[in-house]
Amino acid sequence: MTHHLPEGLWLPLTLAQLDFWEEFRLHPGEAVSTVAHAVELRGVAQPDALIQAIRTTIAETDIMALRFALGSDGQPVQRVDPAYRPELRVLDLTERADAREHAFALMQADVEAPLNLMEQPIAAQWLIRLAEGHYLWFNRGHHIALDGYAMSLIEQRCARLYAAALGGADAGAPLRPLADYLNEELDYRASPHHAADGHHWAEVLANEPRPRVLRKGSENYPTEALSVMHDLSDLHPALMQQAQSVQMGWPDLLTVLCSAWTALCLTDASAQRLRDGEGRISMPVWLPYMSRMGSVSISVPALVVNILPFDVTLHEAEPLSEALARLGTRLRKLRRHGRYRIEQIAGDWGMEPRSRFFFSPLINVLPFDEPRFAGCETTRHVLSNGPGDGFNITIRGDGEARGLDLLIEADPTLTPPADFARLSAALPHFLALAVAPESLSRPLAKLASWQP
Repeated sequence: MTHHLPEGLWLPLTLAQLDFWEEFRLHPGEAVSTVAHAVELRGVAQPDALIQAIRTTIAETDIMALRFALGSDGQPVQRVDPAYRPELRVLDLTERADAREHAFALMQADVEAPLNLMEQPIAAQWLIRLAEGHYLWFNRGHHIALDGYAMSLIEQRCARLYAAALGGADAGAPLRPLADYLNEELDYRASPHHAADGHHWAEVLANEPRPRVLRKGSENYPTEALSVMHDLSDLHPALMQQAQSVQMGWPDLLTVLCSAWTALCLTDASAQRLRDGEGRISMPVWLPYMSRMGSVSISVPALVVNILPFDVTLHEAEPLSEALARLGTRLRKLRRHGRYRIEQIAGDWGMEPRSRFFFSPLINVLPFDEPRFAGCETTRHVLSNGPGDGFNITIRGDGEARGLDLLIEADPTLTPPADFARLSAALPHFLALAVAPESLSRPLAKLASWQP
């Protein structure tokens, strides 16, 4: 099989990238899928070592140097072009009384600026000095090249390089090249495993209700989505105990609980919901799937994340324990077939060109540790994740479920503000109730009946 060279050769886009390419072409002049983090560092003892760690990370990260063009057949192509690799921009704002506020305004302006994938480098790297030992590292890219795990991978690598520069740790292996992932993906798509995965998803999408479909370019992303953040830190002890009781990892438990809640409570135009006369409810819920375990992509910054339909079917009178067991089994099965791309699923399903699934409701549980820079107080600020379609639930915490935050977002044209206020208050209450040990025997409808 022909495999890809790491740089210099024009290559076709992956299926995942083609989706974002079409989004770029159909939303000209819009900043739609920019991805950006700001890592705030207090206590930087050696600024020169931090600068060198960031520069080394840039040099190891192929996706920062991606260049896009149109091939002779009019199709988009890409290559790793060293000339497109960003230079680290170092800014000193220490003389400003509003240094931190001004820095965030500068970064937000960059995030909101349209990015022309045909003409501009897709990545930017800034280091902003706010005061002695106080810095912001701005890490910006585009979803066509990287996902949330890739952002975390880049930041963790930089933290390790900084620790090594201070003399306290092994720098470890460098990030792997993009070519390693592209080659592995070619092998998978030619394998019997790929065909078996396709058969699984054909069976899933034969179920009712049928997922909603959008014409690409018809998305009317709201300027101001409805948004509420909740601190779920107090749930930690009960969540970990309940996860052990039902023999699920805490991210899976929260994923299943949120999925059940959406099926029970989300009845507006942001979801496809089917309820029969006997209290049985069915709803396709969309789950991002990291798709990296057992893959070389565990060490490759790239766009790897998949998004898959989770066919939630439950009965409102069944006990929570039964719903958790059944949906947990279904979630594990989803993961066994999770490498099969949603874009291929759409094609197999017979979707028309320039169309895609409407990814709502979407539930994204992110158990990623924040980077820890040696000797520093470190805080990650997520500046942009790209837009969502309808109703979105995002839960972030570290690997041990510490620092849990719940973000609920909705499109006001689909979820009226008054309904959103009610729903966004009800979900954290449902989660708190559902992780109580005595709730395992209670019927789902009873757990979800609370009204603010």
